[in-house]
Amino acid sequence: MSVSFARGLSAASIFAISTSTGWADVSPQDVWSDWKSYLTGMGYDISAQESQSGGVLTVSDLSLGMQVPDAEGVVTMTMPQLVFTDNGDGSVNVTLPAEFPMLMSMRPDGEESVDIELNYAHADAVMTVSGDPDDMTSDYSASTASIALKSLNVDGEAVPASVGNFAMTMNNVASSTQTIVAEGRSYAQNMSADSLTYQLGFKDPDSDDQASFNGTLNQIGFQGTAAVPADANPNDVRAMLDAGFSFDGTFSYGQATTSMSGAGDGETFGFEGQTQDGAVGVAMSATHLSYDVQQKATSMSISSGELPFPIMLSMSGFGFNMSMPIAKSDAEQDFAFGISLTEFTVPDMLWGMVDPAAIMPRDPATIVVDLSGKAKMLFDLMDPESAAEMGDQPPGELNALTVNDLQVAAAGAKIAGTGDFTFDNTDLQSFDGMPAPSGVANLSISGANGLIDRLIQMGFLAEEDAMGARMMMGMLAVPGETPDTLTSKIEINDQGHIIANGQRIK
Repeated sequence: MSVSFARGLSAASIFAISTSTGWADVSPQDVWSDWKSYLTGMGYDISAQESQSGGVLTVSDLSLGMQVPDAEGVVTMTMPQLVFTDNGDGSVNVTLPAEFPMLMSMRPDGEESVDIELNYAHADAVMTVSGDPDDMTSDYSASTASIALKSLNVDGEAVPASVGNFAMTMNNVASSTQTIVAEGRSYAQNMSADSLTYQLGFKDPDSDDQASFNGTLNQIGFQGTAAVPADANPNDVRAMLDAGFSFDGTFSYGQATTSMSGAGDGETFGFEGQTQDGAVGVAMSATHLSYDVQQKATSMSISSGELPFPIMLSMSGFGFNMSMPIAKSDAEQDFAFGISLTEFTVPDMLWGMVDPAAIMPRDPATIVVDLSGKAKMLFDLMDPESAAEMGDQPPGELNALTVNDLQVAAAGAKIAGTGDFTFDNTDLQSFDGMPAPSGVANLSISGANGLIDRLIQMGFLAEEDAMGARMMMGMLAVPGETPDTLTSKIEINDQGHIIANGQRIK
């Protein structure tokens, strides 16, 4: 259903949230022909009545339909009327219905049939298309734009709203999309809205299990580009990518709140969250897929029937990024991975359960991992047949890894480091099945002995265990310039020797 839902929205976006800029001559027929060309190229069947009167083109009884892969169902959308009006200045106004339905009918073999009707609605909508037939810009605005679940039927039986519901609304929406048509299509889009609210709920009619989700995002925006090849087949992702399909977009937002509550297995739970601002970026090309997520000033409250009190968590920042190769290649390809949690705090009540005497420093914790490297992909992750051949084999081989930054700070202790390694994939014996590494890592540690002393004082660590830990640190590190600090240089050479601070330990 997720695939068909996305395609339904892609069709709706052509009518509802498309936009661009540029001034030349474009006619009502140019705009409608371009829409039809795009939709048929994406696999939609189009049925409509067209009539022309002066500078006004009216499209009536419009119906769009697409077969879901493997004959599992269809996605359809209908509109009573679209009106394209020549403004006399080379631009065209498009009058859209105030609301229209999007239908999805799923008929998977041996499973329940599902029929979903979504309703798209907008108020004070204005769309103007300008440019020329090969370079159109669509500017769209609306005071509100919403999509909501209108009906849900499972095996022919209506599911009441109390069992399943969904609605999302944006306020003061404005967008601009430039579409350039050459051998394929390229898009550049900007979108903004004052706010976005959503709600989602479901309840199991045969038990007390239920959940509801509500949230608001303020000052939302989107900027992105995409390239769609001619005769694109959305059912064959690899073929589309090889033909030139790509996208790169970032969704941003200001203050955001979310809440969740529900019950399951006889227990209740709840979640409240708030973020100052954030952004989510996604990019895809024939060779790489990447994500970049950033949030600032995030706080959370978690409650449950199994917890004696709500758990309050906060952090000044959260980040996650990943860039990975997705195409099979005999050449090395770049990859990257990173995660950061800065100034992460937990409530004093939680600290008090494990450290009632306040022996441990309760400074905020920070974790930062920033990696990059090179790898070879042995299978094509976007080709289902190639991916199926993987079996238990790893999808690729690691050739190089750089630790650009490593930080772990908590309870008065801190570890920081960097490193750079290459890997010999022909040698799987020296390190018990792992490709043999060679390179250097540099580490610095502060507060480790103080942390061990506090763990002994709290009764979490025995003296003999502490002695073993101190001996290990003595083998791998040397004292730093200030008290309770250590530094370590770990080298692995091409003979498989491990050298710590000039002393061979393996």
